[in-house]
Amino acid sequence: MQLIDGKATSQAIKEELRSVVQKMLATGKRAPHLVAVLVGNDGASETYVSNKMKTCKEVGFDSSLLRFDPSITEEELIQEIDRLNNDDKVDGFIVQLPLPSHINVPKITEAILPEKDVDGFHPINIGRMTQQMPCYVPATPKGILQLLERYDIDTIGKHCVVIGRSSIVGTPMSILLSRNTYPGNCTVTLCHSQTKDIGSITKQADIIIAAIGRPGFIKADMVKQGAVVIDVGMTRITSSETKSGFRLVGDVDFKNVAEKCSFITPVPGGVGPMTIIGLLQNTLLAAQKVIYKNAGSISN
Repeated sequence: MQLIDGKATSQAIKEELRSVVQKMLATGKRAPHLVAVLVGNDGASETYVSNKMKTCKEVGFDSSLLRFDPSITEEELIQEIDRLNNDDKVDGFIVQLPLPSHINVPKITEAILPEKDVDGFHPINIGRMTQQMPCYVPATPKGILQLLERYDIDTIGKHCVVIGRSSIVGTPMSILLSRNTYPGNCTVTLCHSQTKDIGSITKQADIIIAAIGRPGFIKADMVKQGAVVIDVGMTRITSSETKSGFRLVGDVDFKNVAEKCSFITPVPGGVGPMTIIGLLQNTLLAAQKVIYKNAGSISN
């Protein structure tokens, strides 16, 4: 069994990003600028955004955090998004989820210009992804693809089972791994909460990507010998073994599953660090105008 080290991989890519930024500055260009919009004070969101801002600083990106009270109206938030859309000094921005229940998430997503949608959630970016056109790939799937590539994991002709159908991870992951590219060319089965007898399907998988949000859901008897297991889940549970009183666990029963795997990601330290890397890589592409060559070329 080989552990897929997301921390080490993300650190290597940070060095690559830092080098690119230094070259940009040396030629008179400004650093890429990422803005995070945070509504309310959700604890997990605070942590995620803080880590994103910290990583921006590490690689030399400019970053800004805009905080808003949870009482902000949908129209007020869209006005803020419109301001960012029209700010030439902002290369990309994210609206951190979840949002308060009175705000329509799809409406907010569509309000972001595709060329600044570095989360890769806008329907235009998703549509371009399905057509294998240049786009901003959602950050977590982007990070997973890089883990597979950098660990030289064979995906061609393999049976990949993706568990979870969210628009953030599961659905785009299933599309990306079925594409005629590397990593890709998999035969993909997409399972979800309504799939019957998931274990009989996962036991056929060469690659399992678990993104269902259920701690320890994947058991050893659901995994065949030699499988590659990518654990996207991250749930905080109480623990008497840590000073904080809690610990993070994934969707995979790591202790019992790991011994059957050829490769497996830990939680924490696996997919998580790579999600931030995917976001920053998208922001760099936005700054370089690689995907959408002319700013303002696409409107909602």
